[in-house]
Amino acid sequence: MEIIKIEPFRGRNIYSHRPVIRAVADLGEHYDTPTRQIEGFNERLLEMLPGLAKHVCSLGYEGGFVDRLAEGTYLAHVAEHMVLELQSVLGYDVHYGKSRVVEEPSLYHIIFEYKNEKAATECLLAVSDMVNMLIAGEMPDIENIKKRLAKVAAESGMGPSTEALYEEARRRNIPVVCLEHSSVLRLGTGKYTRYLEASLSDSSSCVAVDIAGNKHLTKQRLSEAGIPVPRGDVAYTYRSAAAIAAAIGWPVAVKPFDANQGKGVSTNITSFEELEKAFTAAARFSHAVIVEKHIEGKDYRLLVVGGKMVAAAERRPPFVIGDGVHTIRELVEIENKNPLRGTDHEKPLTIIRIDDMSRQVLAKMGYTEDSIPKAGEKVLLRCNGNLSTGGTARDCTDEVHPRNAELAVKAAELMELDIAGIDITCADISKPLDEDNGAIIEVNAAPGLRMHIYPTEGKPRNVACDILEYLFPKGQPSSIPIVSVTGTNGKTTVTRMIAHTLRANGLTTGMTTTGGIYIGDECILKGDNTGALSAARILGDTRVEAAVLETARGGIIKRGLGYDLADVGVIVNIGDDHLGLDGINTKEELAKVKSLVAEAVKPDGTAVLNADDEMTAFILGRINCRPLLFSAVENSPEIRKWLSDGRDAVYIREGSIYASISGHEKFIARIGDIPITYGGRAACNIENSLAAVSALLALGMPVARIRKGIMSFRPDLAANPGRFNIFDMGGFSVMLDYGHNKAGYIAVTDMLKHFNASVYTGVIGMPGDRLDESIIEVGRICGRFFNKLYIKEDSDLRGRDAGEVADLLYRGAIEAGMDKDRITVIYQEDLALKKAMAEAVPGEMIVMFYEEFDPAVEVLEKYRKARGLTGRSAEKQGEQGMQHSATG
Repeated sequence: MEIIKIEPFRGRNIYSHRPVIRAVADLGEHYDTPTRQIEGFNERLLEMLPGLAKHVCSLGYEGGFVDRLAEGTYLAHVAEHMVLELQSVLGYDVHYGKSRVVEEPSLYHIIFEYKNEKAATECLLAVSDMVNMLIAGEMPDIENIKKRLAKVAAESGMGPSTEALYEEARRRNIPVVCLEHSSVLRLGTGKYTRYLEASLSDSSSCVAVDIAGNKHLTKQRLSEAGIPVPRGDVAYTYRSAAAIAAAIGWPVAVKPFDANQGKGVSTNITSFEELEKAFTAAARFSHAVIVEKHIEGKDYRLLVVGGKMVAAAERRPPFVIGDGVHTIRELVEIENKNPLRGTDHEKPLTIIRIDDMSRQVLAKMGYTEDSIPKAGEKVLLRCNGNLSTGGTARDCTDEVHPRNAELAVKAAELMELDIAGIDITCADISKPLDEDNGAIIEVNAAPGLRMHIYPTEGKPRNVACDILEYLFPKGQPSSIPIVSVTGTNGKTTVTRMIAHTLRANGLTTGMTTTGGIYIGDECILKGDNTGALSAARILGDTRVEAAVLETARGGIIKRGLGYDLADVGVIVNIGDDHLGLDGINTKEELAKVKSLVAEAVKPDGTAVLNADDEMTAFILGRINCRPLLFSAVENSPEIRKWLSDGRDAVYIREGSIYASISGHEKFIARIGDIPITYGGRAACNIENSLAAVSALLALGMPVARIRKGIMSFRPDLAANPGRFNIFDMGGFSVMLDYGHNKAGYIAVTDMLKHFNASVYTGVIGMPGDRLDESIIEVGRICGRFFNKLYIKEDSDLRGRDAGEVADLLYRGAIEAGMDKDRITVIYQEDLALKKAMAEAVPGEMIVMFYEEFDPAVEVLEKYRKARGLTGRSAEKQGEQGMQHSATG
């Protein structure tokens, strides 16, 4: 087995509503060999991964996978289960997987759920090696494999603080993403976006964080405010450290100037000999050392969030209890086997390491690491209780004296930190701090949360809840309104119409379309931007107050969705375009892909669906939110039935759009007054208008504002470029449209039947990745309608040979009865348009179904300029002229 390709789907996707990895695996010569026919394979597999015996598999009961092995199953299926089991061994709760042939005979897709992408990828690669060894009759060293994978998981996974915040955000339905290779969480969307790096919020300035990291400056600020802190100073040499200690008086504490996690800290130093060792240890971590008065007492951490103390813990140094048999080193090794201890921050506790600092502490007690303490004797291994060095914690939130809580809050405010960990040393936290009862030792930005979430003793505190409640108070939204639009035809126009109406109502609207990414009226990136990355870019922009996302089939298949849940999901229609691509061969399969947009809607959101589309019944069975149907068929029986059931709908009656919402009928607008319908002649844009109106109603927009928006949305270069744009060329007209499938060509030709052009000319082409029959059928449609044809080809042939698509279009036109003398083949798009214009006659209407819009507009503008056509834009003149010449 060889892994050829690995593709992560980080959001909802066509396989699952959870993140999955899709891999392409080449099974080689064993592509059709069931594992039971490979000698000893199944037995070695179950011995190596006994947890597979509990896998349910498709049989639906525990042990189902083992039965499949016995019956005979193939390597891709086995690998799928092995990857899930290895992740389970690492502690990840994952269950979904599937395997499918992607290319005969030996290439397979292996698809599986994951929580940690890097760890899951390494599990997959390990499985590939393990399978090959099992085939060869070898037994993989599973213990070393698990150890290596655990190391990857620990290094690439979220720490406990970040993970707690992430999971709390999900519980609260706050959109959350952990940014790659970091502990940074992006919470919320658009203008509500907030960032957390572990527990450090985006409200804390760099200066505030830097000052908190400067322990000496922190003490100065606190002292000036009357908060008790230990006396001390900064030393750059041992001699200056000794002078400071002599001035302060024994005992003293020594710590690095700017280190963290208790690194290099020594306490209760009572001699110059100890001081010199402590100075040397601290100097390893910083350019300077702080020498301060040692404060006798216990080590406490108080967590302050948003001006309130929310949790407190007593931190205890790491220790072992003697048994009279084992050495201190052996006792540490035994304690480190505690499943709660991990190598870093991935578990509630960290393993205890014996280092120079530990040896100094032991030496002070007259011990070495090879000493055997008496049974029941408690042996401390450090002088500080940081969890990162193996310490433990006891929750004492309810014991904190109100005065101490008040001082902690005051300290955080003085340091201008909204989230802070205040370290206090005192004999008893239940008594107020004063000069005789302890002091505040440090103020920490980005305090660890482990000690509060997973205390070794006492009540766990959900401090992640406190932090998120502070960032997103009750009643405050965390997400901007999101509308996602898909469909075979019309989705770009619907997206633009919704966004236009939202902008007209004063909202800074982010929009993704085939034409580019827009923030308000500004295009920040041109080109086809209808995938997950474009959606994520909009949702992460803090200027955006509402998002309208065109969500294309290709983007869904390649990366899934770029958002979690939308407020409104719109499916305009499901046509037979793109069949034969990406393994999608039927309308039902295509509907399943596009239905993801309607499935990924908030429970209180709305799925807007086309009552006239044959696939809507299928989609309705897949959604878990309110459905709102629209129909372009006057007196539609589907809508009548829908309304009789008390459901919401948008429909046409007597040439106007109406809506029935919660049983109340509302007049929206006359169809003839909506510019993009060309007086009701553009049937496809009537459908698009209904979809847009439905989405806007689903957002709760008042009818008057919807009416104003759709009636000010024009079919011009500003509002809807590349869709039914008509240009007056001085004696003849040119229409540019992005029709690129059968339905698009029918929509254009149906509309043109209502105009009085003397000649209709088509400049036609089709994407090369469409089925032969689809391309030929477009040729037939054009051959029946147009008087003349100029056949061109896209510059991107999409796997076709040059001339192949043109030949198919030509064939279709001839089959439809068009005289070959009225057909001209010019492969290059701009040359075909120029030729058509050069041969145009008065009153002629040229329609070009373009591949590249901007170059086509440039050709038209150069033509107009050369002929001295000035004044109002060509497009507006063309639109007005065609409306005046319409037959009805």
